[in-house]
Amino acid sequence: MRSGPLRKTKFNSLLLLILASFLNLALFAQKISHDVSVINIEVPVKVFKGDKFVDGLTIADFEVYEDGKLQKIEAVYLIKKTKIEKEEGKRRFSPRTSRNYVFVFEIQEYLPEIEKVLAYFFNEVFLKGDTLIVVTPVKTYHFKSEAFQILPLQKISDQLKEKLRKDIIIGNSEYNSLIKDIEELFSFDVEADIKKLMYMDLARKLKDLKQLDQKKVFEFADFLKKAEGQKHVFIFYQKELVPILPELEDSSLDSSSIDTSSLLLELSKEISFDIEKTKQAFSDSSITVNSLFISKIGMFKDLEVRRMQPMRVKMFDQSNEIFNAFREVAFASGGLAESSSNAAASFQKAVDASENYYLLYYSPQSYKADGNFRYIKVKVKNANYRITHRAGYFAN
Repeated sequence: MRSGPLRKTKFNSLLLLILASFLNLALFAQKISHDVSVINIEVPVKVFKGDKFVDGLTIADFEVYEDGKLQKIEAVYLIKKTKIEKEEGKRRFSPRTSRNYVFVFEIQEYLPEIEKVLAYFFNEVFLKGDTLIVVTPVKTYHFKSEAFQILPLQKISDQLKEKLRKDIIIGNSEYNSLIKDIEELFSFDVEADIKKLMYMDLARKLKDLKQLDQKKVFEFADFLKKAEGQKHVFIFYQKELVPILPELEDSSLDSSSIDTSSLLLELSKEISFDIEKTKQAFSDSSITVNSLFISKIGMFKDLEVRRMQPMRVKMFDQSNEIFNAFREVAFASGGLAESSSNAAASFQKAVDASENYYLLYYSPQSYKADGNFRYIKVKVKNANYRITHRAGYFAN
């Protein structure tokens, strides 16, 4: 009669033992899973002596700091174009060296230099496997690597030139109309105060034509972040100059009814987005932004010859704050920022600087996925080189 309960007790003990064994195995497996879940940070780094890339560095030459704390570098790869030239380190990684190019044209007129930009890109830069996105004032064109296998590069280049020409004309029709109205205003024979008011109304409309939407900027950064490989962005932004009405600067006129200095200040485009957050958004992945500010202005040719020179008309830059913002984004992503009248030369300089780079990998100490931004600083020991790299990443 006692054997039944005894067997039941033994059975329960055996069941508990089995459950305990499974529990220990699960905890052990969880520990293994936790141990192998290592966060690796990839940092594209360019090192220059003057304008020349330094390609003889080793893993021992680099130091990487995260939020001011020295990190252990796991591996370093030297990349030239899309080829891995050299690798060092105890751990092996799989660098994604495919290239995604993005051209953003925020310009008011089709400049001859644009054709030189496209010619240099397709003849000297583009390689099999590269992708291209072109953003115009009207549309966005996606050229996947497969598209370049169907049509010759020259034909794609010619078609793109024509699309750019049309889109720039269509996308700037309102801008050109306002510019023409300002030109005509210079010859109006009306009272100074009335002319000032008319001028400021037109200048305000010019200012409001191009406003950067922070949401769209962040969406653009997220889109690029999801793309595989290295992302190279070239923003061609043409300087937005407006001729200053002489009456606004003539101190002999009675301007008591109008605060001239505040009106001129009002013409400057305001930055409506958070620059620091924008810098962080673009530096969170392998995105290199190059801000190429075009200072060449083809507008006002008739105005300059017939009216501006005799009247000594000065030009007011509405887009200076925009350039300053893009410049900070470029530096935060390891890119180039330059203002020049020669867009083709600036583009070539930026492209050449992006062709060669190092990929550094490290595993952050005491990593915590708190969503905060971690700042990265790369140094080369015992050398005074110019170093560019992304500012950091979000710990998500």
